Amino acid sequence: MNRAISAIVKKDMWEITANRQLLLTIVIVPLVLTLVVPSIFLLSAHFAPQEMGELQELMRMMPEEMQNKETEELMVTLLFDNILPLFFLIIPIMAASVMAASSFVGEKEQSTLETLLYSPLTVKQLFHGKVLSSFLFSMLVSWISFLVMFLVLGVEINVLSGGMLLPGISWLLILAFLSPSVSLIAITLIVRCSAKAQNVMEAQQKAAFLVLPVVFLIAGQFLGAILINAWILAGLALILVLLAWLLLKTSLRKFSGEMLLGNR
Repeated sequence: MNRAISAIVKKDMWEITANRQLLLTIVIVPLVLTLVVPSIFLLSAHFAPQEMGELQELMRMMPEEMQNKETEELMVTLLFDNILPLFFLIIPIMAASVMAASSFVGEKEQSTLETLLYSPLTVKQLFHGKVLSSFLFSMLVSWISFLVMFLVLGVEINVLSGGMLLPGISWLLILAFLSPSVSLIAITLIVRCSAKAQNVMEAQQKAAFLVLPVVFLIAGQFLGAILINAWILAGLALILVLLAWLLLKTSLRKFSGEMLLGNR
């Protein structure tokens, strides 16, 4: 990373951390997804009657190797191995949409876009800098969220059932491949929208559809319609890595100073 791109990354990082309203939004959503929702789920699994019809119906939809587990153990496995990993596809999209959407639109609103374009930076460097700053920030939010979630839920499970929380191969695939790929896809699309949009809200609204496929996957886990496993995640990771690479390559070719100034 050269000095020019490094300067853009530092500038964008400082601006997002200095904006308390945006920073609060970025903190609250991961806390709800990784601490509040899982804690409620764990308490429900621990104190719910074993013969609840809804639980028995859900258990019948599980694979045979999972049906032999106790109800509480089954619910914890479903939560940690099937539901929570998908939240770490929503978190990078959310963090990226907040930061990337304000990238070029923020420069327009602050009347600093022309200064950037007249600087020694090339349009290619501007694009790389904006994408990289949003990517690093979204990954930082995801990794911190995972560490906090792992520590807190580990303590809760130990207190409630005396068990231990151990991440499996699904978490490695999510954090190392799927989450970064989804983040890059979201950032690339949002930066392109941000360059054409007139305000931050407009750029963020165009990125909202990216969350819908993840929401459907989460619903599928609860309904038992589809249960993710390492093979499914590996296939998704391969597809999303290729898609992220293609989007970055094609978006950079279409990116220009004229496009940035065309809608002003």
